[in-house]
Amino acid sequence: MRRPTEPASPTQHAAWQAGQIPEVERVRPGLWSIPVPLPNTPLRYVLVYALELPDGVALIDAGWDTEEAYTALTAGLKTAGYEITDVKAVLVTHMHPDHYGLAGRVRENSGAWIGLHPADARLLRGRYEDPGDLSDRELQLLLRCGIPAEKARELAGSSMAIRRFVSAGAPDRLIEDGTRLDLPGWDLTAIWTPGHSPGHLCFAGDRMLFSGDHVLAKITPMVAFHPQSAPNPLADYLDALRKVGRLDIAEVLPAHEYRFPDLLGRIEYVIGHHEERLAEIERVVTAEPGLTCWEIATRLTWSRPWESIQGFQLRAANNETLAHLIYLESHGRLRASENLYYR
Repeated sequence: MRRPTEPASPTQHAAWQAGQIPEVERVRPGLWSIPVPLPNTPLRYVLVYALELPDGVALIDAGWDTEEAYTALTAGLKTAGYEITDVKAVLVTHMHPDHYGLAGRVRENSGAWIGLHPADARLLRGRYEDPGDLSDRELQLLLRCGIPAEKARELAGSSMAIRRFVSAGAPDRLIEDGTRLDLPGWDLTAIWTPGHSPGHLCFAGDRMLFSGDHVLAKITPMVAFHPQSAPNPLADYLDALRKVGRLDIAEVLPAHEYRFPDLLGRIEYVIGHHEERLAEIERVVTAEPGLTCWEIATRLTWSRPWESIQGFQLRAANNETLAHLIYLESHGRLRASENLYYR
């Protein structure tokens, strides 16, 4: 399996390697990369892209709604020669707080329109404005996975705190798969790439792919089953990887880490990563039939010791495992009976 051979931006890559936030960078004429910091996360920043227009600028993604993030975004725009009032559009790749969170505040201060895929748009209210029974639904899911009741109650609400990083509000425009974006001077097409979220979008044009979280240079995005996910998110994600792999792309501009040129090599690696995980789960279930999702998760290989994974990341590990189990069951490679798994 191949990995990207080298970054498209050596300075951006060097900053990532050094654990630093990169500088605002002019990617090419009329296109800027603006790093916006993220609080208390190893990702450190989201890369917001500013596309120059005849009468202002359009953004791809926005960052979290914090003062630090807003200050970094406005400063980055100034470096590019713009004010926040010059923003005409915010194209959001997906609904997660580090991408959607600041969009509402940008709209409030500029009058910009916000665009999002309808599959994510219809989930916004139930996630950020009126979550209602979302934590209860998550709790029931975690209990079915075999997580002990006390731990399940702890994990069920572990993502509620991030709601404060989102300036909630419905998008002004719904962007469907294949939509040609109305951005003068740019020929961009929206590509629906579900998996990381139900409505994740990439934007493709001029042999560039603004990939959001769909394809990243080093890490693999979380693909998990949860109360707001599609029925088989991993199947959706793998199909979407192959979909963008058919595009003629010379450079990938992701929302995290750094830009890179080898889209096909990265897709090959990520698909291989999931194939290895699926095979590992099959081996675990073959060795110990009748395990719960939670028990299977504890037996898998993770990037750090299982005992050190806490809070939302622990819930994510369980729900990622569940997404893989659903995929295996849908392909007849495992069977489930009363939330226990067998070959």
